Amino acid sequence: MPNLAKLQLALKNVYVRIGAGLLFVLLVGLVIYNADVEQDTSPLVHSQDISRITALASQKDKLEYLMVAKPLSESPRYIFKFKDAPQLHVIKVPSTSHLSLEREVLLKNAIPYSIAKEDYLASHKAVLLDEGQNAASAEAVAFLKRHALDIFLILLILYAIKFGIPGMGMSAAVIMPDKLKGSMDDLIGMDDIKQEVLHLEDMIRNRSEYKSHNIDKPFNVMLTGPAGTGKTKLVGYLAKKLNVPLIQASGSALESGYVGGGSKALNALYRKACARGSCIIFLDEAQTLFMPRGRGEKKWEDDTANTLLGLLDGVKSDKGAGVIWVVASNFDDASVEMDDAMLRRFSVKINFRLPNKGERGQLLKSFLGRKKDGLVDWNDLDLGQVAEMTANLSPALLETVVERASMISIQEKAIINTDLMFRAFERATLGLTDRATTAEKHKQRERVALHELGHFFMQIDPYLRQGLSLAEVKEKSHLLKISTESVSKLGALGYVLQSGDDVSLRTLEELEQDVIQLYGGVAAEELFYGARGISVGSQNDIEKATKMLNLMVNRLSMYSRSKIDYTQLKNEGGGEHTIRQVEQKSDELYTYTLGAIRDYKAVIESLKDTLLDQYVLSKDAVFALLEERRDLLAFHVAGQRLGNLKLCTEAAAV
Repeated sequence: MPNLAKLQLALKNVYVRIGAGLLFVLLVGLVIYNADVEQDTSPLVHSQDISRITALASQKDKLEYLMVAKPLSESPRYIFKFKDAPQLHVIKVPSTSHLSLEREVLLKNAIPYSIAKEDYLASHKAVLLDEGQNAASAEAVAFLKRHALDIFLILLILYAIKFGIPGMGMSAAVIMPDKLKGSMDDLIGMDDIKQEVLHLEDMIRNRSEYKSHNIDKPFNVMLTGPAGTGKTKLVGYLAKKLNVPLIQASGSALESGYVGGGSKALNALYRKACARGSCIIFLDEAQTLFMPRGRGEKKWEDDTANTLLGLLDGVKSDKGAGVIWVVASNFDDASVEMDDAMLRRFSVKINFRLPNKGERGQLLKSFLGRKKDGLVDWNDLDLGQVAEMTANLSPALLETVVERASMISIQEKAIINTDLMFRAFERATLGLTDRATTAEKHKQRERVALHELGHFFMQIDPYLRQGLSLAEVKEKSHLLKISTESVSKLGALGYVLQSGDDVSLRTLEELEQDVIQLYGGVAAEELFYGARGISVGSQNDIEKATKMLNLMVNRLSMYSRSKIDYTQLKNEGGGEHTIRQVEQKSDELYTYTLGAIRDYKAVIESLKDTLLDQYVLSKDAVFALLEERRDLLAFHVAGQRLGNLKLCTEAAAV
C-alpha cells in the first residue's frame, strides 16, 4: 500500500508521466522488434478460386510442395509452389470447403501435402494476409489482440491512480437555493441558536466591515449536538437565506478505501464549489476528520485531514473566497478528544441541544397543526402533558411520535387526542408490546408485577416519607403506566414507563434515589420470595445501578473529600479500594431499599391482583387504587429509616 501511495505522488509530476509513456512505447517497440523474423521475398499470387486446387490433381508432378495453413481457422489457406517457378500461390478457402477438398482432391488423388508449421508462417507472414492488406497494420492488430488483457489492466491501474476506483468516490449533491424547502421560522424555539445563525449571516454579508477589524479568515462553521436536532435543516435554511447553492456530501464518503482517495475527493469537491463562486460545502457526519492526527503508524492516514486543513484556510487560491465550509457532527470537543488545529479553523461553532418542555410543546403543536382540520381533537389534547412525557426527545423523534399517532389514527379511524399521543409515544420508544407471551405464565406474571410495583413504590418513596398528600405525589411522579406485557425490543416481560426529566445536573441525593429506584424491583422479589428467590430479570437493573455507582464513587468521588477521578489511577493500584467502596455503597443503598419496601408490602400485594387482572395500569388508575387503600400506607418507622440513610450518606462523605 505505501508503494502505491508513492507511485500516485510520483505520477502527479508531468515529467514522470512523459517518461512513463515513452518507456511504455519503447517496451512495445522492443516486443515487436524481438518478435520479428526475416521474411521470404518470394512473390505471392493470392486467390480464392477453389478450382485451382482441384486442378492440382493433373499437376502434382510439377509441385515442389503443398501446405495447408491454419486448417482449423475460419479461412484456411492452401500454399503451393511449382518447380522452377519463383512465385507462391495462396488460395483462401472457407472452412466448410476445406474438409471436402482434403478428402475429394488431396487424399483421393494422393497429392502430397503438409500442415504449415509456426516457423514457416513466422517467415512467411504475408501468406496469412489478404491481398492488398498492409503487413504493419496487420501486425499491430495481431499484437493488440494478443495483449488486449494486459493493456486493459495497465490502463485500469493508471485510471484508478489518477481518478480513483469507479463507485468509490464522493457523491456530492448540488442543491440550488430555489430547491431548498423551509425557512428559519421552522426552527421552533432554539432562540440561542437562531441568534448565532443571524450573527453568522451578518458576518458573511458584511465581510468588508469585518475585514476592517482585521478579520479576514474564511467563516468556517461547525455544528455539533445530538442527532435529530436540526443541524442538516439549518444548513439548508442558511443557504436559502444567503441565496447560494448548497453542495452536500457525507464525511463517511471520504473513506474511499484507497490511499489518497479522501484527499482527491475533497479537492474535487472544492473545485466544484469554486466553479460556482459563492456557495456552501456541507459535510455531514464528519467527526472522523476531527480525530487527533499522528496517532497511527501509517503516515498516509492523516492525508485527508491535512488536505481539509489546507482547504479550510483558503490557501489554495483566491477564487475560493466565496466558499463557506459547514461541517456537522453528533460529537463535540467536550465529549471526545479532537484535533486542536482542526478546531482552530472554525471561527463559528454552534452547539445544538435537545428542546426543553416549552419548545417540545411548540414543536408538537407545529407538527400536529400541519394535519387537515378534524384529524386532531384540540379540546381533548393536553400538549403540556405530552411535552412532559416526551422529555429528552429530539425534534426528529417528536416528529416520529406524531407520525406514529397518525398511523394509529388511520388504522383505528380515531381522532388524535392525548391518549392516542401517549400510545404513539409508547410505540415509538418501546416498540410492540404483547400480552399473549405472558398470558399463560401466571407465576412469571406475578413475579413481574411485584418487580414493577417495587420500582414504582421506590420512585414515590421520598415524597410519601416527606408527608406529601397522594395528589401532590401524583403531580411529582413521572409514572406513565405499569405493564405486565412483554416487550421484545427490551427483552422484558413487563415494564414501568415514565416520562423523562429535563434536569441534566443531578445531585448526590438524586443519584442515590435513582439507584434505590433501580433496586426496588429486586428488593420486591426478595421481600416476597426470599434471598434465593431473586430472578435473572433484575440483570438490566443491576447493570444500570453498577454504572451509576461507578460514576458516583470512581469518577466523581462523591463520597470522598479528595475530588479526583479514580478511573485514571486504576493502573496505579487504586482499583481494589474503589471496588470495595462501590460494594459498600451498593450494600448500604440496597439494605435501605429492602427495608423501605417492607412498609409497602401490604399495598403492593393488594395492587398486584388488580395489575395481573388488567395487565396494564395507567398513572390515574394506580393513584386511584392508592386512594382506596390509603389505610395500607403505614410508615411507623419511615422517618427513622430516612434519617438513617441521610446520616450514613453524610458520614461516608466525611
